[in-house]
Amino acid sequence: MHEILTPIYQGIVDGNLEAVKTGVQEALQAEVPAGTILKESLVPAMTEVGRLFEEGEYFVPEMLVAARAMQGGLEILKPFLVASDVKPAGKVIIGTVKGDLHDIGKNLVAIMLEGVGFEIHDLGSDVPPERFVEAVNRYQPQIVCMSALLTTTMTNMSVTVEAIRQAGLRNQVKIMVGGAPLTETYAKQIGADGYAADASAASRLALTYL
Repeated sequence: MHEILTPIYQGIVDGNLEAVKTGVQEALQAEVPAGTILKESLVPAMTEVGRLFEEGEYFVPEMLVAARAMQGGLEILKPFLVASDVKPAGKVIIGTVKGDLHDIGKNLVAIMLEGVGFEIHDLGSDVPPERFVEAVNRYQPQIVCMSALLTTTMTNMSVTVEAIRQAGLRNQVKIMVGGAPLTETYAKQIGADGYAADASAASRLALTYL
């Protein structure tokens, strides 16, 4: 890693928003390309945060603070990434299914996916199947992510998968599902491509679909 990028990486891992923003600005002033800053500090830092979470050293609060720091750096970088024509890893639409208002898990997944370079279109919570279909048509993503936290709403995942199939779009996207009541078996039963138990696993799985 370029020496000037170390404070950015460390700032994200430590959840230090101001250190990240200062570090990104200093790296840009030193004429480090925006794409390099993204790929050599932001992405590896979020990967490390994911590893710490999986190993039980970090919990949801630490992940959220790290993610906030990463997003602070990304906001400064975005105009430079666009100007230098750095393409995102891929496009993802994400939402919590109809009837379910829980969004912390979904937000964490969105942040982790953005941290590893995806362009995210977040549909929010309580998203009906037709809105997922409309978003696939509009954004042409590679991946659709659905979240549910209630056993009563997880059935709406299968309804949404079917709606995407009925619209003739199923072959265009990989469908990932997640949430507390879900299992790998349930994901297969409803015709999803994959299941992720947490945000870190979701980001790793998404990268395998590119």
